[in-house]
Amino acid sequence: MASVDQMLEGKRVCICAGSGGVGKTTTSAAIAAGMAARGKKVAVLTIDPAKRLADSLGLSELGNVEQRVDLDVPGELWAMQLDAKATFDDVVAKHAPDEETRDQVLGNRIYQEISNALAGSQEYMAMEKLHELHQEGRYDLLVLDTPPTRNALDFIDAPKKLAAFVDSRALHVFATPGMLGLKVLGRGSGVVFSVLRRATGIDVLEDMSAFFQSFGSMTEGFRERAERVNALLADSRSAFVLVTSPRTVAIEEAGWFQSRLLEAGLPFAGVVANRVHPPAPKGDLAAELRDLLGDEALARKVMRTFEEERLLAEQDRRNLAELERRLGRRPMIEVPHLDDDVHDLDGLRRMDEFLFG
Repeated sequence: MASVDQMLEGKRVCICAGSGGVGKTTTSAAIAAGMAARGKKVAVLTIDPAKRLADSLGLSELGNVEQRVDLDVPGELWAMQLDAKATFDDVVAKHAPDEETRDQVLGNRIYQEISNALAGSQEYMAMEKLHELHQEGRYDLLVLDTPPTRNALDFIDAPKKLAAFVDSRALHVFATPGMLGLKVLGRGSGVVFSVLRRATGIDVLEDMSAFFQSFGSMTEGFRERAERVNALLADSRSAFVLVTSPRTVAIEEAGWFQSRLLEAGLPFAGVVANRVHPPAPKGDLAAELRDLLGDEALARKVMRTFEEERLLAEQDRRNLAELERRLGRRPMIEVPHLDDDVHDLDGLRRMDEFLFG
């Protein structure tokens, strides 16, 4: 049977992806904690604004800087929650040719409004932070908890989108100073900006032109950075691990995401199938329940519940068999439906038994 440490052998980056509601964040945390238990220095990053990762690691909160988790293990476990705005500000500061340009961009009202939406925002900023930590080389393994899979297209394509924005006509139009920019945009644009200026007290065109002129001086640095981030996604030392559940919808999402990864030529390591109903025991359980409980009515109720669980387990097996067929020789690890919700370090340790065998 496959195990996570086999999946991640020789890898420096593990990108966990999956649809919502399959336990992706806790699986990411369990993978990171498990690798730390095996002597690795690991950092786990999340984009999820909810506190699930912090809660499962026993931390009161997480921020944009790594925080060490108190674990009695041979390695080290660190965790952080991405702040997309702060990360984008850091990127601007790094690429600005001088302090004056940096301050002009960061203080610009247009930048302050669009910095949370520009170039894929959270998805791209997650890759920026991942790239930054990878370049620093302080960790043996980085584990990234991503948004749900239907956002995976944005996540995978985010570096390309930034490069396209940098090379776009709009950037060059708005970088054109003063009235010349208005002429390029057309006469009607001047009326629109004039109305906005009277209504808001803000010279929108002036702010936009100032922002794009300052930003334009950093385009080459952003383009090169986007290319390096894209290269990290496709690097042989990176690994995409797909987290799913046996539910029909989740299996369909998993198949879609696998095909998208293969089309993009990205390193797909395998699947973690979470919350799998275990197969039901065989035999005449009805008679055993009657003898055990000594109550016919209660035995029937328990038997109905058991039958429902058996049907769920059979459906899980059919769905997982279909996923295995699509995966071919790619490994799949099954984690059973645990009695208690995984929300703390003890829960992560229970998952470790199945993730790492």
